[in-house]
Amino acid sequence: MGAGALAICQSKSAVRLKEDMKKIAALPLNKQRDASCQKVFGVSLQELQQQGLSKNGIPTVVWNLVEYLTQHGLTQEGLFRVNGNVKTVEQLRLKYERGEDVELAKDGDVCSAASLLKLFLRELPEAVITTALHPRFIQLFQDDRSDAQKDNNLKELLKELPDAHYCLLKYLCCFLTQVAEHHMENRMNVCNLATVFGPSCFQTFRLQPGFS
Repeated sequence: MGAGALAICQSKSAVRLKEDMKKIAALPLNKQRDASCQKVFGVSLQELQQQGLSKNGIPTVVWNLVEYLTQHGLTQEGLFRVNGNVKTVEQLRLKYERGEDVELAKDGDVCSAASLLKLFLRELPEAVITTALHPRFIQLFQDDRSDAQKDNNLKELLKELPDAHYCLLKYLCCFLTQVAEHHMENRMNVCNLATVFGPSCFQTFRLQPGFS
């Protein structure tokens, strides 16, 4: 190849590189972070455990959010119903996926932490209550049985959840029980909490029109 041809090839390569860099810079933030950030959201509970991103069987991000909300959010009116600032929620998410230390008291607030917790549950590839068990849960509460029988059957059904899902569900239920105990201040009784977390734990929104 002659010197002239080589110069042309180098020039074309330089132009192509500049164009590629422009495209990368124009990508949305959530597309850019895929190559450099560790996935925390949208990852299975089992995979998080394998990556060492769990604490006592609970995803570390969930543990951090719940601990913060337990300390600072139990009496906040509208907890889980008032959405956090979109920009703040996204910044917190990025920090977790970069593996950075997150100080929620400094970097966020109660509403943003609550929104991030709901986001984590919604983005799980498999719902906390696994899809395979959905019909049996529904059938359980449609059966004409005594409350005692339903309670026993529910306990047996929960045992069929994968360990990672069972641990997370138990942890969430313990936390939400604390939230409900402060319903006079936060206005979030059991029914309100079920309305907020039911669709996330079952991921029923994926079955509704308008959701992808």
